[in-house]
Amino acid sequence: MNKTKWKELIKKAPFAQKLINKNIKYPTKEEQLKAVKQNGNSIRYIHNPDKDVQLEAVKQQNGYSIRYILSPDKKVQLEAVKQHSGSIRWILNPDKEVQLEAVKQHSGSIRWILNPDKEVQLEAVKQNGDNIRWILNPDKKVQLEAVKQHSGNIQFIRDPDKEVQLAAVSRSGRSIQWIYHPDKDVQLATVKQNGDSIQYIHNPDREVQLEAVKQNGDSIKFIHNPDKEVQLEAVRQNGLSIKYIHNPDKDVQLEAIRKNGLSIQYIRDPDRDVQLEAIRKNGWSIQYIRDPDREVVVHYLLAVCPDLLMDPEYDFKED
Repeated sequence: MNKTKWKELIKKAPFAQKLINKNIKYPTKEEQLKAVKQNGNSIRYIHNPDKDVQLEAVKQQNGYSIRYILSPDKKVQLEAVKQHSGSIRWILNPDKEVQLEAVKQHSGSIRWILNPDKEVQLEAVKQNGDNIRWILNPDKKVQLEAVKQHSGNIQFIRDPDKEVQLAAVSRSGRSIQWIYHPDKDVQLATVKQNGDSIQYIHNPDREVQLEAVKQNGDSIKFIHNPDKEVQLEAVRQNGLSIKYIHNPDKDVQLEAIRKNGLSIQYIRDPDRDVQLEAIRKNGWSIQYIRDPDREVVVHYLLAVCPDLLMDPEYDFKED
Protein backbone atom coordinates (compact mmCIF):
# COMPACT_ATOMS: atom_id res chain seq x y z
CA MET A 1 0.00 0.00 0.00
CA ASN A 2 1.45 3.36 -0.95
CA LYS A 3 1.97 6.32 1.36
CA THR A 4 -1.16 8.11 0.20
CA LYS A 5 -3.33 5.10 1.01
CA TRP A 6 -1.70 4.79 4.43
CA LYS A 7 -2.46 8.46 5.15
CA GLU A 8 -6.10 7.95 4.20
CA LEU A 9 -6.36 4.84 6.36
CA ILE A 10 -4.63 6.40 9.37
CA LYS A 11 -6.81 9.50 9.10
CA LYS A 12 -9.89 7.31 9.39
CA ALA A 13 -8.40 4.91 11.94
CA PRO A 14 -5.36 6.38 13.81
CA PHE A 15 -4.44 3.01 15.31
CA ALA A 16 -3.52 1.82 11.82
CA GLN A 17 -0.22 3.66 12.44
CA LYS A 18 0.68 0.62 14.57
CA LEU A 19 0.80 -1.48 11.41
CA ILE A 20 3.63 0.47 9.81
CA ASN A 21 7.10 1.39 11.04
CA LYS A 22 7.11 4.77 9.26
CA ASN A 23 5.56 7.79 10.94
CA ILE A 24 2.69 8.65 8.63
CA LYS A 25 0.42 10.59 11.01
CA TYR A 26 3.19 12.76 12.46
CA PRO A 27 6.15 12.40 10.11
CA THR A 28 8.41 15.18 11.49
CA LYS A 29 9.73 15.78 14.99
CA GLU A 30 8.13 19.23 14.95
CA GLU A 31 4.72 17.70 14.21
CA GLN A 32 5.29 15.04 16.86
CA LEU A 33 6.13 17.66 19.55
CA LYS A 34 3.12 19.75 18.56
CA ALA A 35 0.87 16.69 18.84
CA VAL A 36 2.08 15.57 22.28
CA LYS A 37 1.94 19.14 23.61
CA GLN A 38 -1.74 19.16 22.74
CA ASN A 39 -2.30 15.66 24.07
CA GLY A 40 0.43 13.54 25.60
CA ASN A 41 -1.41 10.36 24.67
CA SER A 42 -0.83 11.18 20.99
CA ILE A 43 2.54 9.51 21.42
CA ARG A 44 0.75 6.20 20.90
CA TYR A 45 0.58 7.05 17.18
CA ILE A 46 4.30 7.86 16.90
CA HIS A 47 6.70 5.11 15.94
CA ASN A 48 9.98 5.19 17.90
CA PRO A 49 9.66 8.74 19.33
CA ASP A 50 12.90 10.36 20.44
CA LYS A 51 13.70 11.43 24.00
CA ASP A 52 12.44 15.01 23.58
CA VAL A 53 9.07 13.82 22.32
CA GLN A 54 8.83 11.24 25.10
CA LEU A 55 9.57 13.89 27.75
CA GLU A 56 7.03 16.31 26.36
CA ALA A 57 4.39 13.57 26.31
CA VAL A 58 4.83 12.53 29.94
CA LYS A 59 4.88 16.18 31.07
CA GLN A 60 1.56 16.82 29.36
CA GLN A 61 -0.31 13.75 30.58
CA ASN A 62 0.67 13.48 34.27
CA GLY A 63 3.19 10.80 33.42
CA TYR A 64 0.54 8.32 32.30
CA SER A 65 1.47 8.54 28.62
CA ILE A 66 4.59 6.52 29.46
CA ARG A 67 2.35 3.47 29.02
CA TYR A 68 2.58 4.03 25.27
CA ILE A 69 6.38 4.30 25.18
CA LEU A 70 8.39 1.17 24.49
CA SER A 71 11.65 1.17 26.49
CA PRO A 72 11.47 4.78 27.74
CA ASP A 73 14.73 6.56 28.59
CA LYS A 74 15.58 6.77 32.32
CA LYS A 75 15.13 10.54 32.30
CA VAL A 76 11.68 9.99 30.84
CA GLN A 77 10.90 7.42 33.55
CA LEU A 78 11.94 9.88 36.27
CA GLU A 79 9.86 12.65 34.75
CA ALA A 80 6.85 10.34 34.54
CA VAL A 81 6.96 9.32 38.22
CA LYS A 82 7.55 12.94 39.25
CA GLN A 83 4.40 13.86 37.37
CA HIS A 84 2.48 10.98 38.94
CA SER A 85 3.99 8.22 41.06
CA GLY A 86 1.40 5.73 39.80
CA SER A 87 2.93 5.82 36.34
CA ILE A 88 5.64 3.46 37.64
CA ARG A 89 3.17 0.62 37.03
CA TRP A 90 3.91 0.93 33.31
CA ILE A 91 7.70 0.91 33.66
CA LEU A 92 9.31 -2.48 33.23
CA ASN A 93 12.08 -3.13 35.78
CA PRO A 94 12.59 0.46 37.03
CA ASP A 95 15.94 0.96 38.73
CA LYS A 96 16.42 2.01 42.37
CA GLU A 97 16.52 5.75 41.58
CA VAL A 98 13.19 5.59 39.74
CA GLN A 99 11.65 3.47 42.48
CA LEU A 100 12.75 5.95 45.15
CA GLU A 101 11.42 8.89 43.21
CA ALA A 102 8.06 7.19 42.91
CA VAL A 103 7.67 6.35 46.61
CA LYS A 104 8.89 9.81 47.62
CA GLN A 105 6.11 11.27 45.51
CA HIS A 106 3.59 8.85 47.00
CA SER A 107 4.58 5.97 49.26
CA GLY A 108 1.64 3.83 48.14
CA SER A 109 3.16 3.48 44.69
CA ILE A 110 5.31 0.68 46.10
CA ARG A 111 2.37 -1.61 45.35
CA TRP A 112 3.30 -1.43 41.66
CA ILE A 113 6.99 -2.21 42.15
CA LEU A 114 7.98 -5.84 41.80
CA ASN A 115 10.82 -6.73 44.18
CA PRO A 116 11.51 -3.18 45.43
CA ASP A 117 14.99 -2.41 46.71
CA LYS A 118 15.37 -2.50 50.53
CA GLU A 119 16.02 1.25 50.68
CA VAL A 120 12.82 1.79 48.71
CA GLN A 121 10.91 -0.44 51.13
CA LEU A 122 12.18 1.59 54.10
CA GLU A 123 11.26 4.86 52.44
CA ALA A 124 7.75 3.61 51.80
CA VAL A 125 7.08 2.36 55.35
CA LYS A 126 8.65 5.45 56.92
CA GLN A 127 6.07 7.52 55.12
CA ASN A 128 3.26 5.11 55.92
CA GLY A 129 3.72 1.86 57.81
CA ASP A 130 0.62 0.38 56.12
CA ASN A 131 2.66 0.05 52.94
CA ILE A 132 4.26 -3.09 54.34
CA ARG A 133 1.18 -4.91 53.08
CA TRP A 134 2.55 -4.48 49.55
CA ILE A 135 6.01 -5.85 50.37
CA LEU A 136 6.68 -9.55 49.99
CA ASN A 137 9.04 -10.93 52.67
CA PRO A 138 10.23 -7.62 54.17
CA ASP A 139 13.33 -7.95 56.32
CA LYS A 140 13.49 -7.28 60.07
CA LYS A 141 14.48 -3.62 59.76
CA VAL A 142 11.53 -2.89 57.46
CA GLN A 143 9.17 -4.81 59.74
CA LEU A 144 10.34 -2.83 62.78
CA GLU A 145 9.86 0.47 60.98
CA ALA A 146 6.32 -0.53 60.04
CA VAL A 147 5.23 -1.43 63.58
CA LYS A 148 6.85 1.72 64.95
CA GLN A 149 4.54 3.64 62.66
CA HIS A 150 1.53 1.68 63.92
CA SER A 151 1.54 -1.53 65.93
CA GLY A 152 -1.45 -2.86 63.96
CA ASN A 153 0.73 -3.13 60.87
CA ILE A 154 1.97 -6.44 62.25
CA GLN A 155 -1.18 -7.95 60.76
CA PHE A 156 0.39 -7.50 57.32
CA ILE A 157 3.62 -9.28 58.24
CA ARG A 158 3.82 -12.98 57.68
CA ASP A 159 5.72 -14.75 60.47
CA PRO A 160 7.14 -11.60 62.13
CA ASP A 161 10.45 -11.81 64.00
CA LYS A 162 10.14 -12.00 67.82
CA GLU A 163 11.76 -8.57 68.21
CA VAL A 164 9.11 -7.19 65.85
CA GLN A 165 6.36 -8.87 67.88
CA LEU A 166 7.71 -7.33 71.09
CA ALA A 167 7.98 -3.91 69.47
CA ALA A 168 4.34 -4.13 68.36
CA VAL A 169 2.83 -5.28 71.66
CA SER A 170 4.93 -2.78 73.62
CA ARG A 171 3.20 -0.02 71.67
CA SER A 172 -0.25 -1.60 71.86
CA GLY A 173 -1.05 -4.84 73.61
CA ARG A 174 -4.04 -5.37 71.35
CA SER A 175 -1.73 -6.06 68.41
CA ILE A 176 -1.16 -9.54 69.85
CA GLN A 177 -4.43 -10.55 68.20
CA TRP A 178 -2.53 -10.69 64.89
CA ILE A 179 0.36 -12.78 66.21
CA TYR A 180 0.09 -16.52 65.70
CA HIS A 181 1.21 -18.50 68.78
CA PRO A 182 3.00 -15.70 70.69
CA ASP A 183 5.46 -17.04 73.26
CA LYS A 184 5.36 -16.22 76.98
CA ASP A 185 7.72 -13.23 76.68
CA VAL A 186 5.43 -11.65 74.10
CA GLN A 187 2.35 -12.45 76.19
CA LEU A 188 3.88 -10.82 79.27
CA ALA A 189 4.94 -7.72 77.34
CA THR A 190 1.39 -7.53 75.99
CA VAL A 191 -0.44 -7.56 79.32
CA LYS A 192 2.08 -5.21 80.89
CA GLN A 193 1.11 -2.68 78.24
CA ASN A 194 -2.61 -3.40 78.37
CA GLY A 195 -4.12 -5.91 80.78
CA ASP A 196 -7.31 -6.21 78.73
CA SER A 197 -5.24 -7.67 75.88
CA ILE A 198 -5.30 -10.98 77.75
CA GLN A 199 -8.60 -11.56 75.94
CA TYR A 200 -6.56 -12.30 72.79
CA ILE A 201 -4.31 -14.87 74.49
CA HIS A 202 -5.37 -18.51 74.36
CA ASN A 203 -4.96 -20.24 77.73
CA PRO A 204 -2.67 -17.69 79.42
CA ASP A 205 -0.73 -19.15 82.34
CA ARG A 206 -0.98 -17.90 85.91
CA GLU A 207 2.00 -15.56 85.62
CA VAL A 208 0.45 -13.85 82.61
CA GLN A 209 -2.91 -13.63 84.39
CA LEU A 210 -1.28 -11.99 87.41
CA GLU A 211 0.56 -9.48 85.25
CA ALA A 212 -2.67 -8.61 83.45
CA VAL A 213 -4.68 -7.88 86.60
CA LYS A 214 -1.78 -5.90 88.07
CA GLN A 215 -2.02 -3.61 85.06
CA ASN A 216 -5.83 -3.52 85.02
CA GLY A 217 -7.94 -5.30 87.62
CA ASP A 218 -10.93 -5.34 85.27
CA SER A 219 -9.04 -7.65 82.92
CA ILE A 220 -10.04 -10.49 85.24
CA LYS A 221 -13.31 -10.58 83.30
CA PHE A 222 -11.39 -12.23 80.46
CA ILE A 223 -9.85 -14.94 82.66
CA HIS A 224 -11.62 -18.26 82.96
CA ASN A 225 -11.65 -19.54 86.56
CA PRO A 226 -8.97 -17.27 88.04
CA ASP A 227 -7.45 -18.61 91.25
CA LYS A 228 -7.58 -16.78 94.58
CA GLU A 229 -4.22 -15.05 94.18
CA VAL A 230 -5.27 -13.66 90.80
CA GLN A 231 -8.57 -12.49 92.30
CA LEU A 232 -6.76 -10.78 95.19
CA GLU A 233 -4.35 -9.06 92.81
CA ALA A 234 -7.26 -7.82 90.69
CA VAL A 235 -9.14 -6.22 93.57
CA ARG A 236 -5.93 -4.73 94.95
CA GLN A 237 -5.57 -2.89 91.66
CA ASN A 238 -9.24 -1.96 91.45
CA GLY A 239 -11.69 -2.86 94.21
CA LEU A 240 -14.63 -2.54 91.84
CA SER A 241 -13.19 -5.41 89.76
CA ILE A 242 -14.89 -7.77 92.22
CA LYS A 243 -17.99 -7.41 90.08
CA TYR A 244 -16.35 -9.76 87.57
CA ILE A 245 -15.52 -12.44 90.16
CA HIS A 246 -18.01 -15.25 90.67
CA ASN A 247 -18.49 -16.07 94.35
CA PRO A 248 -15.41 -14.33 95.78
CA ASP A 249 -14.44 -15.60 99.23
CA LYS A 250 -14.29 -13.39 102.32
CA ASP A 251 -10.59 -12.56 101.94
CA VAL A 252 -11.19 -11.30 98.42
CA GLN A 253 -14.26 -9.34 99.55
CA LEU A 254 -12.32 -7.64 102.34
CA GLU A 255 -9.41 -6.84 100.01
CA ALA A 256 -11.82 -5.23 97.55
CA ILE A 257 -13.48 -3.21 100.32
CA ARG A 258 -10.11 -1.99 101.60
CA LYS A 259 -9.37 -0.67 98.13
CA ASN A 260 -12.80 0.87 97.61
CA GLY A 261 -15.63 0.73 100.13
CA LEU A 262 -18.20 1.19 97.38
CA SER A 263 -17.26 -2.20 95.94
CA ILE A 264 -19.67 -3.72 98.48
CA GLN A 265 -22.42 -3.02 95.95
CA TYR A 266 -21.12 -6.01 93.98
CA ILE A 267 -20.95 -8.40 96.95
CA ARG A 268 -23.95 -10.60 97.53
CA ASP A 269 -24.93 -10.95 101.22
CA PRO A 270 -21.76 -9.51 102.78
CA ASP A 271 -21.28 -10.58 106.39
CA ARG A 272 -20.90 -8.23 109.36
CA ASP A 273 -17.11 -7.95 109.08
CA VAL A 274 -17.31 -7.00 105.44
CA GLN A 275 -20.09 -4.48 106.11
CA LEU A 276 -18.09 -2.86 108.91
CA GLU A 277 -14.98 -2.64 106.77
CA ALA A 278 -16.99 -0.96 104.01
CA ILE A 279 -18.41 1.63 106.43
CA ARG A 280 -14.96 2.33 107.84
CA LYS A 281 -13.64 2.86 104.33
CA ASN A 282 -16.57 4.88 103.01
CA GLY A 283 -19.62 5.71 105.10
CA TRP A 284 -21.76 6.17 102.02
CA SER A 285 -21.37 2.51 101.17
CA ILE A 286 -24.27 1.81 103.55
CA GLN A 287 -26.65 2.64 100.71
CA TYR A 288 -25.57 -0.58 99.01
CA ILE A 289 -26.06 -2.82 102.04
CA ARG A 290 -29.42 -4.53 102.21
CA ASP A 291 -30.56 -5.01 105.82
CA PRO A 292 -27.30 -3.81 107.42
CA ASP A 293 -26.26 -5.13 110.83
CA ARG A 294 -27.19 -2.84 113.75
CA GLU A 295 -23.56 -2.26 114.66
CA VAL A 296 -22.91 -1.28 111.06
CA VAL A 297 -25.63 1.38 111.24
CA VAL A 298 -24.14 2.74 114.47
CA HIS A 299 -20.72 2.97 112.87
CA TYR A 300 -22.25 4.76 109.92
CA LEU A 301 -23.96 7.33 112.18
CA LEU A 302 -20.77 7.92 114.12
CA ALA A 303 -18.86 8.30 110.85
CA VAL A 304 -21.20 10.94 109.41
CA CYS A 305 -22.13 12.58 112.73
CA PRO A 306 -19.04 12.27 114.99
CA ASP A 307 -20.44 14.92 117.38
CA LEU A 308 -22.92 12.29 118.58
CA LEU A 309 -20.11 10.69 120.53
CA MET A 310 -19.97 13.77 122.73
CA ASP A 311 -23.69 13.82 123.47
CA PRO A 312 -24.69 11.45 126.34
CA GLU A 313 -28.30 11.50 125.21
CA TYR A 314 -27.33 9.24 122.28
CA ASP A 315 -26.36 5.81 123.54
CA PHE A 316 -27.99 3.92 120.61
CA LYS A 317 -29.68 1.54 123.03
CA GLU A 318 -33.26 0.44 122.55
CA ASP A 319 -35.71 1.71 125.20
